[in-house]
Amino acid sequence: MTTTPVSQQSLTPTGESISVNPRPRPGLRAAGLRPLTALGAWPRRLAAGARAALPLAAALLIWHLLTANDVILWLRFDKVPGPADVYDTLKGQLRSGSYYQDLFASLRRIMLGFGLAAVSGVAIGMAIGRSRVVQALVRPLIEVARPIPAIALVPLAILMFPTGEQGIVFITFFAAFFPVVVSTIHAMKTLPKVWEEAARTMGARRLSVLAHVVLPGAMPGIFSGLSVSVGVAWICVISAEMISGQFGIGYYTWQSYGLLDYSGVVVGMLSIGILGWGTAWLVERLGSRVNRWLPRNAR
Repeated sequence: MTTTPVSQQSLTPTGESISVNPRPRPGLRAAGLRPLTALGAWPRRLAAGARAALPLAAALLIWHLLTANDVILWLRFDKVPGPADVYDTLKGQLRSGSYYQDLFASLRRIMLGFGLAAVSGVAIGMAIGRSRVVQALVRPLIEVARPIPAIALVPLAILMFPTGEQGIVFITFFAAFFPVVVSTIHAMKTLPKVWEEAARTMGARRLSVLAHVVLPGAMPGIFSGLSVSVGVAWICVISAEMISGQFGIGYYTWQSYGLLDYSGVVVGMLSIGILGWGTAWLVERLGSRVNRWLPRNAR
């Protein structure tokens, strides 16, 4: 026979028991204490950082062993600079202003080209996904231009644009545009129709449905395209800088190769990788904030 604690029951004059809720205890925050979940966030972050650093450390160790022992298998590592040589070159570049000029030049081109591609790609993709007339007029042009490699447009960009800077930005925009517009079109097509019907039933107008239902609902698919687009933009801006640029991290890498400075080549490659990783992280963080209504992001 189970009994109810005295603090949770009481007797009426007729002998019937009624449940009484106990007095709520003051919360941890009211007492000036932090909950255990907040205290446990730092160990989880440290563990995540260690997991991210472990493969990088392993790759660095393998790189050192291959170059220090002049390993020659199918690949030849006897002439590849080791981590120590690359570190010395990087220290020298960090003291020079030209290195930072090249970094900022590439970042500026990425921001311009990728930003234009993101805005125009989302707008055109939404128009194609929402209108059959726009789809019939614009979709064939996109499908014809999409397979063209952006690097193949370098000679045309040199002829068309008055400066090489504008040509590089155009090539970056051209490469980044198609992942965004295609992902937006597919996001529009897969959006549940019941969302729009429910909003219209509640009296929402067309622009309100577009701004508060369609666009937020398509954001997960749009940011998938943006994540792909920023990586493609880096590939093409570096290639364009190698061909027709006068400054930029791609130009620095190609110039180092021409001077047989292979440590400088590796410094340029690592700089490109770190910049690309940083911009991709920013896009993913922005996507997590915009799509915080998703169940997984709400946890």
